[in-house]
Amino acid sequence: MKSTLIFKTLGFLAYSGIIILAASCGGGVSEERSAERETSDASRIDLLGAGASFPAPLVTAMADEYRDETNNRVTVNYQSIGSGGGIRQFVEQTIMFGMTEAFLSDEVMADVEKQTEGRAFNIPITLADVVPTYNLPGIGKGLVLNGEVLVDIFLGRITRWNDPKIAALNSGKNLPSLPVTVVHRSDGSGTTNVFTSYLTRVSDEWRTRIGFGTSVNWPTGIGGNGNEGVAGAVINTPGAIGYNSLSYALLNDMSFAYVENSSGNIIEPSYAATTAAANIDLPEDTRVLFTNTPAPDGYPIAGFAWMLVYENLDKNNAINSRRQAEELVQFIIWSITDGQELSEGLGYARLPEAAIQRSFDMIKQIKWRGDPVGQEMLKKAGLI
Repeated sequence: MKSTLIFKTLGFLAYSGIIILAASCGGGVSEERSAERETSDASRIDLLGAGASFPAPLVTAMADEYRDETNNRVTVNYQSIGSGGGIRQFVEQTIMFGMTEAFLSDEVMADVEKQTEGRAFNIPITLADVVPTYNLPGIGKGLVLNGEVLVDIFLGRITRWNDPKIAALNSGKNLPSLPVTVVHRSDGSGTTNVFTSYLTRVSDEWRTRIGFGTSVNWPTGIGGNGNEGVAGAVINTPGAIGYNSLSYALLNDMSFAYVENSSGNIIEPSYAATTAAANIDLPEDTRVLFTNTPAPDGYPIAGFAWMLVYENLDKNNAINSRRQAEELVQFIIWSITDGQELSEGLGYARLPEAAIQRSFDMIKQIKWRGDPVGQEMLKKAGLI
């Protein structure tokens, strides 16, 4: 990725305060190291974020890598509390950035603009792929499901795993006569937003009875808090079915379904299939759902995971200085360029180039007391 290569430059390192000096004849190595340590301690910055549990492993890995990249100068602390909690704390200005799989509504956007005299930006950081996870003794991953069957399961109409509708999609599989136990999120969740968006798009009944959002009135099932809670309930309950991010399913060695998409193709969840699902025209603010994608090779239960940030960073009570604002912007830029290198190793799809360019357009507009710090950071990184 061209933007990734550009960002790793000496110019960026110099701006970040990582300056390498050759030892002079009169100076000892220990003195230089002591001076560097004092400078480093004085310039350390903590960035605080919270929100969606889905991208938490990726954001945590990014934080670790970025701390190393900045020579321990910048620490990113991220709390996995769900998209609903992340949006709430972002609006309450107790965090510097939020994370969500549900873009901010028009109402919240208008409220932010009223409070801060500027917009809230929804900047894609990764792609959220939600997979139906299950615990069926004797059946590994690859059970085939489609929209109709998933709707019937989560409405409580399909109650046993050897139901004829499931059997019709899985000839040759010895489906057990276990009762179906539905597991869903109990907290406000972007993963729920993506999953119920898909169910809404494939079923008129689901759309009129249940709808979609970070929280819905589930007609059946038991709740689990976070991706962790749902995964734990599914793993410990034979006959259970839930929904998790692909990364959580892989990390926990969970069985997950292949899903028939709108073109009639059976899609195995994968990085390529998730990225293909986002191969659409993106609006300028990237606030779009592309579940049940028309892309023939696209995985149908997927969407963006966004980082939330204010246009006017000085209006965020969690940010106390221009220095913090600049470091936050630099971390965002790094996350959508160099940070993408961490994605696939952790079970996440890379951002498509179109999403990165849309993000740059939004970052250009980020300000500190009227000064275009976003544009300045992009210039220093050689990206514009």
